[in-house]
Amino acid sequence: MLTEKIKDQIFAVRDSGATNMCDTAAVQRAAFEKDFYELVLFIEENRESYWDFILTGKE
Repeated sequence: MLTEKIKDQIFAVRDSGATNMCDTAAVQRAAFEKDFYELVLFIEENRESYWDFILTGKE
């Protein structure tokens, strides 16, 4: 489930400019470095939901 906490973590990684948000492995590395473990697991377990949110903004 895409929680507010995970959305905030996605936005933090995006706003940092650390990586292209389409590169999920790099997003996971950037999230891990920021201690955003929920986002790392969310991408691993819910890749389709992550893509839907990144591409459409819909949950």
